[in-house]
Amino acid sequence: MLRRGLSKVLAPNPSVMTGPGTNTYLLGTDQVAVIDPGPDDARHLARVLAAAKCGVAYVLVTHHHSDHAPLARALATAAGAPLLGFGLAGRFEPDRHLRDGERLVIDGFSLEVLHTPGHASDHCCFLASADPVGIDEWHTPLLFTGDHVMSGSTVVIAPPDGDMTMYLESLRRLLEPPRGAFVIAPGHGDLIEDGPGRVASYLEHRLAREEMVAAALSQGPATASELVPLIYQRLSPALSRAAASSVWAHLRRLHELGRARCDDPDDLGARWEAL
Repeated sequence: MLRRGLSKVLAPNPSVMTGPGTNTYLLGTDQVAVIDPGPDDARHLARVLAAAKCGVAYVLVTHHHSDHAPLARALATAAGAPLLGFGLAGRFEPDRHLRDGERLVIDGFSLEVLHTPGHASDHCCFLASADPVGIDEWHTPLLFTGDHVMSGSTVVIAPPDGDMTMYLESLRRLLEPPRGAFVIAPGHGDLIEDGPGRVASYLEHRLAREEMVAAALSQGPATASELVPLIYQRLSPALSRAAASSVWAHLRRLHELGRARCDDPDDLGARWEAL
């Protein structure tokens, strides 16, 4: 148990992209909301159902990617619970579409839905607080961030569904007053106690990376893949495609800002030039 009313079941899908695996969270004491059921794995389904023996009120999905959503339908069916998500972008069809700003109530807790596109167009975060606050561990709200913010690494933004400008705007939204302090429960890795500090560092990193991409492009026309070795030092070959996708996302944003151009911004292999 991470704190009263919150536990985690780690999915058996460790990789260079998912770290130790996907975090499936269970929020509640009598009944629970299950957040991000994870990959379609029978062993993981059994472990989540065992952990939720008190009953499942909701199955919630932050976004449609293959390490977060595929088990959602099987879990919802097995538990007899509604499957809720923000959008329709691939690997699951929710029973009901969530709305930005909507609040869900689960066993003494309140969950606010925040649409945070960028990593994926249908990405949302869930801000949890005790309702009313009566538990010491819950005086600081908890933000379930899926892949919007992670522990131990930055996030890949892969166009066309991923969008760098939207991602930056979604990060800034988490810092708008009167948001205040929050702890991050990421989709991968451990809890992050200083949520606003981590979000601010993500913003700083992304804007610095944007300038690195612009500087590399100023050396001459290049594709996103050709820019990768100019920007990333000692990059693992396993991450080269992910890095190229993020560079592409930055190039598309530079295009929006009038700082770069190419014949087809929607083509990963397009050749770009600085303006």
